Amino acid sequence: MSLAMNIVELVSAKAQDAGGQRVTSVELEAGTLSGVMVEALVFCFEAAARNTLAEGARLEVREVEGCGRCQGCGHSFALDSLLAQCPQCGGYGVETLQGRELKVVSLTVDE
Repeated sequence: MSLAMNIVELVSAKAQDAGGQRVTSVELEAGTLSGVMVEALVFCFEAAARNTLAEGARLEVREVEGCGRCQGCGHSFALDSLLAQCPQCGGYGVETLQGRELKVVSLTVDE
């Protein structure tokens, strides 16, 4: 719930700064390794947005697949866990390149 509240505060502040009266849509990117439960976030967003500029806004969440690079052999591969093993050399030193992010990509505001 606190994550949804923070997103609502962020987009409401941005809308207000832009002179907007109402947020109509919010687009997010959430990495599959971020620990965010998308269904729960969408549910909580609606509740958190009540009585704010974001009330009634449509929330779109685009999931970003995890990707990592082995620090031993340099092989890049899809990650489904932060504790993944390199499929090429078997090493555990894996740098996460994407999949941990949670960010607001865009918002639409009515003036």
